[in-house]
Amino acid sequence: MSAEGGSAKRFVLLGTDYVYPRTTNKILRAFLHSKGVKDEDIMEEYTPFGHSDYQTIIANIKKFASAGKKTAVVSTINGDSNVPFYKELGNAGLKATDVPVVAFSVGEEELRGVDTKPLLGHLAAWNYFMTIKNPVNAAFIKKYQDWAKKNNVPNADTVVTNDPMEATYVGIHMWAQAVEKAKSTDTDKVIAAMGGQTFKAPSGFTLTMDKTNHHLHKPVYIGEVKADGQFNVVWKTKEPIRAQPWSPFIAGNESKQGL
Repeated sequence: MSAEGGSAKRFVLLGTDYVYPRTTNKILRAFLHSKGVKDEDIMEEYTPFGHSDYQTIIANIKKFASAGKKTAVVSTINGDSNVPFYKELGNAGLKATDVPVVAFSVGEEELRGVDTKPLLGHLAAWNYFMTIKNPVNAAFIKKYQDWAKKNNVPNADTVVTNDPMEATYVGIHMWAQAVEKAKSTDTDKVIAAMGGQTFKAPSGFTLTMDKTNHHLHKPVYIGEVKADGQFNVVWKTKEPIRAQPWSPFIAGNESKQGL
């Protein structure tokens, strides 16, 4: 990760203690090794679901970052724990210019309950952000906000869209298209009809369901936290990327590439 002051040389892999963060960090550790980063420059730590006390962990990150090498945090903290983590990050004055955080599981909904002014410049990697400008996304946001107001959702005036919502929206539409193609709701028939489905998504890209493995071809965006809790897109792929179901950085996956 490049950040103000140069590329990071030390990395904190911080996640919730379950399969997704542990698998992600296994891949990340192997990737960092391939770039010459040694184990002593990687700090890996996990917290349980619902964890709320991040004072000690943030203090340990500051200590780890004080070794004189540019340090970055890759966060796979999931769910509600993101709120106390980011609040403590702000309280501790850990700015993006000092120790940038890139998160894989924090979005607009989690940041809605946080004062994001101390968090300016920290990053998140997703396939969609609410701030993306295109007619499909504008219609998607309006549909959700209109629904929230009509159904008396609490704080309906401030509801936000996010990546998991967009993914669900795309998935339901692709399922419906597959049902129409199969002329049936039979599971096996719908699965057979799913491969090759396309859908114009709020992300601004037409997404394709891979015929071989049923993974979606999706774009990647990196967004920078803004003062209003939204994200400013600072980098994106030029087109949707074909997902790799088997990481080439994990031993034993060599024969599975291309599946």
